Amino acid sequence: MSSEEKLMSKKKPAFPVSAQLNDYLIEYSRNIKIPIFYEDLLRFQGSVVVYDKNDKDTLWIRTYYSEYDRADIDLCLKKVYTILHSDGNEESIPFLSIDAIDYCTFGNSKPFRIKVRNVLNDNYTYFYIKKTDASRIYGLELEHILSPYNLNFLVYKDTLIEEHIAGIPGDVFIKEKLHDCNESEKSQIAKEFVKFNERCMIRLLGDMRSYNYVIVPVHDFDHVVYKIRAIDFDQQSYEGKFKVYYPQFFKENNPMVSLVGKKLQKSSIEQYKLEERSIVAKRILSSLDRITELIDCMKNDTLSIPENITLLKHQIYDFTRDVEFKRCQNMGEIVATALDFVKRNYETVNTKKLA
Repeated sequence: MSSEEKLMSKKKPAFPVSAQLNDYLIEYSRNIKIPIFYEDLLRFQGSVVVYDKNDKDTLWIRTYYSEYDRADIDLCLKKVYTILHSDGNEESIPFLSIDAIDYCTFGNSKPFRIKVRNVLNDNYTYFYIKKTDASRIYGLELEHILSPYNLNFLVYKDTLIEEHIAGIPGDVFIKEKLHDCNESEKSQIAKEFVKFNERCMIRLLGDMRSYNYVIVPVHDFDHVVYKIRAIDFDQQSYEGKFKVYYPQFFKENNPMVSLVGKKLQKSSIEQYKLEERSIVAKRILSSLDRITELIDCMKNDTLSIPENITLLKHQIYDFTRDVEFKRCQNMGEIVATALDFVKRNYETVNTKKLA
């Protein structure tokens, strides 16, 4: 059994969207009526395996439907695209083509990936259709509020629509791109991994193995800056082991961990951790009403099992020595206490500076 199998529990169940969370989604324009559901896409008549450029199985299959179903599904998917990326105006529909409907046979969410192309200029993008899961929705919202990146997604009944997050899959980047980076770029990637590691831990986003995040190269004047973005939010505050919320403890990320050890001194690592905690604290304070509403939903929701809650709150207490964690009764309260811990530390430091 691998270390990851020991670290992660068996398959996480999907949790229903509560009435309170649904009201939150309506308030922030996340809940919008859509013309197609996840189950509709399961009616495919057959499929073929999708291979990558090296003829390796991608674990996605390309689906095909009956002629009648395909015409109706294509039109509905075009409408979803206009709702997700615009105001739902259907004037652009004649210029859109649904080039592919792929189904992932791997992982918890088993999503459909929709490729949409503009026939006028051949530009294309993707979006994903998944089953709703409260954990995933909380993960998406926390990422939207607490990370540097905004996320666009919609929820309607039992269907979740997510926009595509562009980037190089972490496992592909590590295998094919990392060795070509110069020394300066490697140092910058190491810095970003430290900050990504800290950000995931603070908001309790688990299972950030290399295929669950992307590397985004950004050209800045005469050099390239690399950013790391999570793309999978299924494991938001479910697991009991604190290590699950640290990307550094997954073997797939060992090359990144090794890079941090080679390129950064301990003082620099601590500096970047502090920077990330401060940035997260500032985001909490700048979106206090919204994050308070979201956390209130989490506190009143069921997002894990009792043994995970008990284990996690004691392990975080051992790490922080903050007795408030021991008083937590559910995962929502643990997340709330973790964010409050970061915010209080930030405010304490700034109060001392002003004194």
